[in-house]
Amino acid sequence: MKVNACLPLTTLLASVAAHSCSLKSLQSVLDTVSTTLNSNGTVSYNATADYAYLLDTSEAQLAFETDVIDQTVWEGVYNYTPCALRVDVTTSEGANFSFGAYLPSTWNQRLIAVAPSGGIDWKAASHALRYGGAAVIGTNNGHDMLDFEAAWVTGENALLDFGWRATHETTVVGKALIAAWYGTSSAYNYFTGCSNGARHAFKQLQSFPEDFDGVMAGSPAWWTTRQQLWNLKQTTYQAPANSSHTIPEALFSVISDEVLRQCDPQDGVVDKVVSDPVGCNLDLTTLLCDSSDSTQCLTKEQLGTWAKLYSDWVDVNQTWVFSHALPGSEDMWSNQIGQGGEETIESQYWYIQNLLGLANFTWEDLTYDTVLLSDSLDPGNASATDFDLSPFYNRGGKLIHWHGLSDATVPPGGSVYFRDNVYESTARQGSSIDDFYRMFLVPGLEHCSGTPSNQDAAWYIAGPSQASYWTSLPPNPVDDAHHDSMLALMDWVEQGNAPEYLVYANYMNNSNPVELKKTRKVCPYPQQAKFIGNNTSEVDSHEDNWKFDTLLNSYG
Repeated sequence: MKVNACLPLTTLLASVAAHSCSLKSLQSVLDTVSTTLNSNGTVSYNATADYAYLLDTSEAQLAFETDVIDQTVWEGVYNYTPCALRVDVTTSEGANFSFGAYLPSTWNQRLIAVAPSGGIDWKAASHALRYGGAAVIGTNNGHDMLDFEAAWVTGENALLDFGWRATHETTVVGKALIAAWYGTSSAYNYFTGCSNGARHAFKQLQSFPEDFDGVMAGSPAWWTTRQQLWNLKQTTYQAPANSSHTIPEALFSVISDEVLRQCDPQDGVVDKVVSDPVGCNLDLTTLLCDSSDSTQCLTKEQLGTWAKLYSDWVDVNQTWVFSHALPGSEDMWSNQIGQGGEETIESQYWYIQNLLGLANFTWEDLTYDTVLLSDSLDPGNASATDFDLSPFYNRGGKLIHWHGLSDATVPPGGSVYFRDNVYESTARQGSSIDDFYRMFLVPGLEHCSGTPSNQDAAWYIAGPSQASYWTSLPPNPVDDAHHDSMLALMDWVEQGNAPEYLVYANYMNNSNPVELKKTRKVCPYPQQAKFIGNNTSEVDSHEDNWKFDTLLNSYG
């Protein structure tokens, strides 16, 4: 499905690329860009063309995927005949990074920046093209490898590139490249990312509020100094492996089914969705073993572990450290929490060993002192902990923030904590947070994408981050600002229409989203959707069966 510029953006004019898609032409433009940037600021840039491919046919796209990126991008890329290119950049301040770009042959004067994901996220970038032929840029964050690999951590400059600098400098050089390529600057600038990519989103609007007009942040892992320690902490609840308190993996699904059995009807409708996990009055003792058969029940010690997994991390002197995963997230426990084995636990050492420099650290060493050390070092200044977003707000910036309630990787309580702190900061300045910031808590959505196997939740809201999980585009009922989060952001920025709700989609097969099954409205926090209808199956009417009530339960 190809999405056209379906919003009435009368102020935008199409611009045609003024340069050919060749390495020589690209380098010529980059030389001009470097000269301009170096004469206008205190930072010197050296930008070198790495490659340039004109993707004008499916065959050219396949060659591009095979030769230079080795990943499959959106199948409709060549509809926009973009120049796909990569640029390597160094600066006088020590930055060393690369970025990729798709520059369509006809451009609608929008720029969409996508966050990195193990290097340049070409898949998300390819999906961003479809918004009327936007120009798209994306950084590699200073390294072409996953963040947990040690090889990229070569010193302070590498950490700064990881933390924020590569993303910002990509924006600086990328904007200049686009202006030189088309002969005019971008009219609207957007940033989108999920997980660590959403951390970048928060970091950019906090530190460089002038860079983007609209920001999309999904399931943000924004508090790096706490998030990575929490991911380790929750694995230790099961350790050592095969202890009397260890919950076997086979019981995760038993727990998940019991949570659904108890919590589903408490939200007003039995629809195979845990809609209000915090408001659910969950009785854990229903699974307490009363016989020697423990294949469908938990021992008293295992029940204690289960309770821990639903509890915030509170440490010395009752000091709160981090939010917990919620009921309904159990489908993610196998990969995220494990069974106390060394392999699962050691997979969470990367931040502590590589970035904090504690090379011999083991899980038994994790104490509140580790938290204090992490907070004090904050490698690369990566944590997005500035809650005063007034500079972004005052220049007219808009933020859409969403998070799944079934996320066990980045618990949604962290998003609520962030939003509540921004609310307090905004209120102290006499402004309304709703004027520029809307957060949506999505029942049944896991980390960035997908829904638990035993739930039937609507979870897909389009946008480059979610769409990038597939090469073909999952269908939406309507391509409009209610059913597509990126269109919602554009409508807010460009037309002033704040999103009163978003509509998420569910499919007959959520692992292969081809045939639409149903939709559901999700309202902005602190409201929550309450069921008022009796039709839970028909696609076209299901979203109208919900009204919005004020949320009474705390997610913190």
